[in-house]
Amino acid sequence: MLKKSGSRAKKLTDKEYVRHTGYPGGQRFTTPKQYLAKKPEKILELAVRGMLPKNSLGDDMYRHLFVYAGEKHPHEAQKPSKLNLNTIK
Repeated sequence: MLKKSGSRAKKLTDKEYVRHTGYPGGQRFTTPKQYLAKKPEKILELAVRGMLPKNSLGDDMYRHLFVYAGEKHPHEAQKPSKLNLNTIK
């Protein structure tokens, strides 16, 4: 599904995501094209992360986010059963 999302071709090579390893001179740059090759779900995670509040509430909200690259995921759908209200007393 992430491959279907519309993105301009120039943005795939010109945009850069920045992260830091924690060591001196440890700034690393990654393009969306590199993320698509290795972890396509990371692009959507970073986009959502940027929209969340920059505090502990945003951290809690981000922990509840699960993004999968394909249509398969380990979560089961709810299976509601019919409840007859006339038989309940």
